[in-house]
Amino acid sequence: MSAIISAFKNVDLRKKILFTIAMIILYRVGAQIPTPGVDYVAITQQIKDLTSQSAVYSLINLFSGGALLQLSIFAVGIMPYITASIIVQLLTVVIPKFEQLKKEGQSGQAKMTEYTRYLTVALALLQSSGIVALADREQLLGQGIPVLKEDVGIFGLVVMVLIMTSGAVLLMWFGELITDRGVGNGMSLLITAGIATMLPAEGASIFSNSSGFVFGAVLVGVLLLVIGVVFIEQGQRRIPVQYAKRMIGRRQYGETSTYLPLKVNQAGVIPVIFASSLLTVPILITQIIQSNDPMGAQNQDNWWNRNVMTVLQDPSAWQYILIYLVLIIFFSFFYVSVQYDPNDQADNMKKYGGFIPGIRPGRPTAEYLGYVMTRLLVVGSVYLGVIAILPNILINMGVQATNAANGSMPFGGTAILILVSVSLTTVKQIESQLMQANYEGFLK
Repeated sequence: MSAIISAFKNVDLRKKILFTIAMIILYRVGAQIPTPGVDYVAITQQIKDLTSQSAVYSLINLFSGGALLQLSIFAVGIMPYITASIIVQLLTVVIPKFEQLKKEGQSGQAKMTEYTRYLTVALALLQSSGIVALADREQLLGQGIPVLKEDVGIFGLVVMVLIMTSGAVLLMWFGELITDRGVGNGMSLLITAGIATMLPAEGASIFSNSSGFVFGAVLVGVLLLVIGVVFIEQGQRRIPVQYAKRMIGRRQYGETSTYLPLKVNQAGVIPVIFASSLLTVPILITQIIQSNDPMGAQNQDNWWNRNVMTVLQDPSAWQYILIYLVLIIFFSFFYVSVQYDPNDQADNMKKYGGFIPGIRPGRPTAEYLGYVMTRLLVVGSVYLGVIAILPNILINMGVQATNAANGSMPFGGTAILILVSVSLTTVKQIESQLMQANYEGFLK
C-alpha cells in the first residue's frame, strides 16, 4: 500500500492515474448503452437464460466485457484496432514503403499510425455489419432468438452499423488518450477492464452451477496459473556487458559492468491476441457474404463450410487447437523479429564501447544475441501456446465451460495471460515514474 500512497502523493502521477480511471469508467458506461433498434428488455432476458453463443464472437465479447451480446454502442470493442495493427505490422515486412516508414523514427511511426486508424474504420465497419447481420437473422444468441425490434427496417440496420463503427473509433481514441496522458498501454488496459468486469459474474456462475468443491478447485487452479504466468513473465536471461574506458573531455567514463536483460516471453500477450483475431476474420467475411446471398441457406453445403468453417467454429476440434498453437508460435517469432533487432543492439553497444565478455563486438555479438533470443523464443512461444489452448483442450476432453464459447472465458488461459501481463506492465510503469520523481527530488 505504501507504493499506492506514494503514487497518489505525486501530483503528476495522480493526475495520470485518475485520468486513466476516468477513461475506463467512460468505456464501461458506454458498454451498457444499447444501440438504437435493439430490444433491450428481450436481449437482457435472453442473456440471463443463455447457455451457448456464437463461437466466433466469444473473443470479441470477452474483450468488450460482454458489450457484444448486449449490442451496445461499444459492441465491436477494440478488436478492429488490434486486427489493423496486425496487418500494418505484417506489411512492414512485405511492402518496402512501410519498412522505410518504420526506419524514419517518430514521423514514420505517426504515418503508420494514421494508416492503422484508416484500416481500423474499415474493419470496424466489416465487423459491425457481421454482428448486425447475425442479429437481423436471429442467429447472434442462437438460432431463432430475436434481439431487434420489429420495426427496425433497412435504415435502422444501417444506423446500427454506423453507431457500432463509431463506437469502435471512439474506443480507439480512448486507448490513445490513455497511452499519451495516462499510465500503461491504453488498448491493453481497455481489454483488461472488459475482462475484469466479467470475473464476478463468471465466478458466481461457476459457484451456482457446481459444488463448493469444484468452485474451490477452480480458484486453486486459477491461483496456480497466475503464479506460473507471473514466474515466466518476470523471467529474464541476463547477458553480462562490460564498457571499456573512454575519455570525454577531461573526464573518464566506462570500465563498468552491467547486463542486458532479455525476457523469456519477449512478445508478451500480443501473439495470443493476434492469433485469436486472425481466426475470426474468415468467419466474419463468410457470414457477411452468406447473409447478403439470397440463396445463402442453399449454398451453405459446400467445401468451404464443410471443411473450413466447421473447424474454425469448433474450438474443441484438434484442427482448431493445432492451428491456434501454430499461429501463436508464428506471431511470437514474427513480433519479436519486428520489435527487436540484434544488429541494432550490437551496433549500439559497439558505439558506446560495450562488449559481451568472450564475444567480439559487431557481427559476432549480433549473432550471439540472435542465438540467445531464438532459444528464449522457443520456450516463450510454447509457454504462450500451452496456456492459451489449455481451455480448448479441457473442452475437448469433455470439461464443460460455464460460458460455452471458445474457452476464452475470464478464468481461461488467454484471459489470465492478459490480466497478469497488463497488470505487471502497468505496475512497472508506475514504479518507474515514482523512481523518476524521487530522483528529481534528490537532484533538487
